[in-house]
Amino acid sequence: MTERKLTLRERQRAGTRRLIQAHAVRLFTDRGYDAVTVAEVAEAAGVSAMTVYRHFPTKEDLVLIDQPARLIVEKVAASPATQPVVRRVGGALVDAATVLTGEAADERAVGERFLLDCLRLMVSTPALRARHLDSQYALQQAIVDALGGDGAATQDAAFRVQAATSACLAALHTALTRWAEDDGRTELPDLIARALAAAFGDVVAA
Repeated sequence: MTERKLTLRERQRAGTRRLIQAHAVRLFTDRGYDAVTVAEVAEAAGVSAMTVYRHFPTKEDLVLIDQPARLIVEKVAASPATQPVVRRVGGALVDAATVLTGEAADERAVGERFLLDCLRLMVSTPALRARHLDSQYALQQAIVDALGGDGAATQDAAFRVQAATSACLAALHTALTRWAEDDGRTELPDLIARALAAAFGDVVAA
């Protein structure tokens, strides 16, 4: 299936969003999340505070990245339904990390250093940790929906899909934490694959 090309207006909007977020994360990293105001982010990005709020309704949203979640869900949905759930989800997590951190990453990619900076901010800032948990729950539900888990034949089958998805995301969290601690020196897809292998053995292997 061919992906729809973005219109000029959509590309301009996406560009403005990336510009604002890049300046916000840089300021938060340099000075601390709590020390920087939205007005200062707007000034650095050369836009109005209203424009910032139009793209990011809250200050916390400036650090949250939605591209990885969308990409993961897309890859889960495209995976063969005959495969085990942990392989479908685990494979999507590794593939998405490869796209987002690879040299040939497409326009959805946000960049390895940017991901690291956002991750560190979310780990070190209480308000961002809470939002990160909310976003992880939303990602889990989106993955379950992509797997067809909500439409499972029995409650037990739906429960197993939810449990498997939750376990995969726990492995992802472990890999992301190690990646941040290593300052990105280890390839993120490899770390995710290793965490999944530790949790599930050979089940996730292609």
